[in-house]
Amino acid sequence: MTTSGQNNSKGKKNNPLFEVVFNIIVPSIILMKFSGPEYLGTVVGLIVALIFPVGYGIYDFIKARSLNFISLLGFLSTLLTGGIALFELNVEWLAIKEAAIPGIIGLTVLMSGFFGKPLLAKVLLNSILFKLDVIYNTLDARGNTQRFKQQITKANYILALTFAFSSTMNYVLAKWIVTSPAGTVEFNEQLGEMTLLSYPIIAIPSMLAMIGIFFYVIKVITKLTGMKFEQMVHSQ
Repeated sequence: MTTSGQNNSKGKKNNPLFEVVFNIIVPSIILMKFSGPEYLGTVVGLIVALIFPVGYGIYDFIKARSLNFISLLGFLSTLLTGGIALFELNVEWLAIKEAAIPGIIGLTVLMSGFFGKPLLAKVLLNSILFKLDVIYNTLDARGNTQRFKQQITKANYILALTFAFSSTMNYVLAKWIVTSPAGTVEFNEQLGEMTLLSYPIIAIPSMLAMIGIFFYVIKVITKLTGMKFEQMVHSQ
């Protein structure tokens, strides 16, 4: 998620289905079905499975020609998972890692609100989608600038809560599913199962919450400016 203006080639978003296939479905299938000794083996199976999300991260970086905070954490998360497995560390580290990534994002979002620069505003309210000058001038003319900042800060705290939910559920899911020692076939299979289940249990609810926050922000803008949605966004 970038906040600065970009040209169409750089700003073009990836296909969500493509992202799910490369980052979740394919690695999960490899870990659960092809990491046994009769196929790829434990180590090779893990490495092949990790190649897909790591490779996709590199591809996305080359395509966008920029690296954002969220993408960087996702890339590091994949590498850390591989490190825990390949060095056969205690599985408790996997649960800690799973909780730490969304936890760091949530803490960053929370602190941005405390410092009066909500990260939510930078992510959602960007000049690519919204006519920011028109919106801010209208808010100022109506004397609603301060109320707007308060509502955005409130929405920012709700966003931080969604990452807190994700962090907690990631830890619980990892502790519940991944119980076998790292470096075993069972560990790979459980890691694949955890990756697959994390999408419907954690990713989808978090995504729905973020969509709800987005619509809440739109409602706040329309209420405080008196503008219609079509008036606040760019036509192209």
